[in-house]
Amino acid sequence: MLNITKKMIFLPLKINMIEKTIKYRFLYKTNKVIFLIFLMLSATITNAQTLEVGGFAGMSYYNGELNPAIPYNQIQFAYGGLVRYNIDSRWAVKFSYYKGKLQGSDATGGSVNNRDLDFKSKINDFSLVAEFNFWEYFTGSKKSYFAPFIFGGISYFTFKSTSIGGADLHAAGTEGQNIGFEGRSPYNQYSFAIPFGFGFKYSVTDRLGVAIEWGMRKTFTDYIDDISTTYYFDGPDAANPITHPPPTEEQLLSDPTLSHYPGEQRGDDKTNDWYNFTGVTVTYKFDLKRNKGCSNVNWK
Repeated sequence: MLNITKKMIFLPLKINMIEKTIKYRFLYKTNKVIFLIFLMLSATITNAQTLEVGGFAGMSYYNGELNPAIPYNQIQFAYGGLVRYNIDSRWAVKFSYYKGKLQGSDATGGSVNNRDLDFKSKINDFSLVAEFNFWEYFTGSKKSYFAPFIFGGISYFTFKSTSIGGADLHAAGTEGQNIGFEGRSPYNQYSFAIPFGFGFKYSVTDRLGVAIEWGMRKTFTDYIDDISTTYYFDGPDAANPITHPPPTEEQLLSDPTLSHYPGEQRGDDKTNDWYNFTGVTVTYKFDLKRNKGCSNVNWK
């Protein structure tokens, strides 16, 4: 009975010690992993170079059905802000918010006769791009103070198209979206785009840098100008006051000349719209680390 009693006493203690040992080992390994992650993050922050914050001012224009090929046609004022993280003297990552206006009309850039369409739209562009400097560049450097660069990335943008007169084209359903013509439904007033372009950077002072940039946006929508597919009603019939009541505002926004038939081509749905920002950025540099001792990179 005594042996049984000892086992009954010491067995739970042994199990408890084993559980504590496993728990401590688990905590030790977990803390070790957390510590290693912390070291990796610290190394990343330590190796970070500089951050630039600034603004953009310039112009915007659009290419699409109402301006298929003419650059800088009906340019509009654009502005915005940006944050640039300089990884090293060659590579940088930039996040920007640019706001501009786009405008087009058959009268100034359209390639289709007897259509007489026009539009204008505000554009809000959020872009994340990688920049590559062809030469070493560092704001504040006396040696690497100028460099041409290229960039590319991803954009998200919003738009709201109206006629030049201010009528809401999206609400009008100019291609039969409001009545489900040929299964159509209202389009989204937001989309994604691929931004790409080039520019030149120049260091003005130890902290101040300027850049000139040209950037196109290849979008994934054909409705920035509210033109993509076909007409949805009988224009000549609507123009006949004997057989038809006066045309509605929506019909006039769709077919101002009242000379087209349902299914007749209004736009080209195989080609999406593009837009461009061209301008100047001015940025102020913040050091994310302080170099102590020698560096492998000759910033000066």
